[in-house]
Amino acid sequence: MLRTALQRFRDIWKSYRHRFVPWVVLNLSKNENTLRQVTEHCKDKVVPDEEVSQSLLKLFRLLPTSHGAHQGDLRAFQTHFLTKVKREEYHQYGGNPMCGRDAMLHSLGFYIERQPSTLPFAGTGVFVAKGLVPKGATVAMYPGTVYQAHEPILLQSIRNSFVFRCIDGVLVDGNDKGISKMVFKSCSGRDRMGPFLMSDSSWLTATPENPLAVGQYVNNCSNDCPANVCYQEYDVPDKFPIEFYQFLPNINYSQDSRRPLRCVVLVSLRDITAGEELLSNYYTIVH
Repeated sequence: MLRTALQRFRDIWKSYRHRFVPWVVLNLSKNENTLRQVTEHCKDKVVPDEEVSQSLLKLFRLLPTSHGAHQGDLRAFQTHFLTKVKREEYHQYGGNPMCGRDAMLHSLGFYIERQPSTLPFAGTGVFVAKGLVPKGATVAMYPGTVYQAHEPILLQSIRNSFVFRCIDGVLVDGNDKGISKMVFKSCSGRDRMGPFLMSDSSWLTATPENPLAVGQYVNNCSNDCPANVCYQEYDVPDKFPIEFYQFLPNINYSQDSRRPLRCVVLVSLRDITAGEELLSNYYTIVH
């Protein structure tokens, strides 16, 4: 029994340690790829925010807009809120927007999905299932509740390996279970504008409507398997169309937060082909 318990603890630790910042810091010197990427990508963004916005909107225009609204609200939405481009895309497919996977393939040229990782003890990973990811593409989003540096997150952080820390101390809790899940759903319901949602809570399920919202499952790189994506902070601009907030998998913990909504996207560092697993570097963030 003791040997089984110890083995289980070792397996859990091997999976968790790459998300444990003190361990990453202590082992930084052993990972040449990590050192090189930190040096190359810590000073500026890989792609401008404008390009990230364009990629997101290109995808969001093809996604269904029905969740969170009644049929009458949808007709009003289609008439009054959809952009001209959105209406053209909407009617091009017979009034039926695409499912997330097809929309991603059509708009971005690839789609990603969760599968068992190829790395030992890594659990679930994220793979390019079809198509080609070009260098500099927005390939995934890190979903979750956004906490400012002064806001409480102690209870949510217990045994939680999905808390992502930005350069300025902002935290994104990407855990889709337990207290974290309840907090996100509560904040998402709180921030509705009439019949329309201001965030996407479907990332908490096995089938997120926004197919990009699986970035919390991207695993850490190693010397043998270098990173092909990196994290990039993205503050949603004021001009971002309000009708597409329903596809953003992030929500502010505090309703009176005056800062722009913080999202974290993963950007490709090179061309990534179908079948490859997305690998990041947990110690590298560009801002």
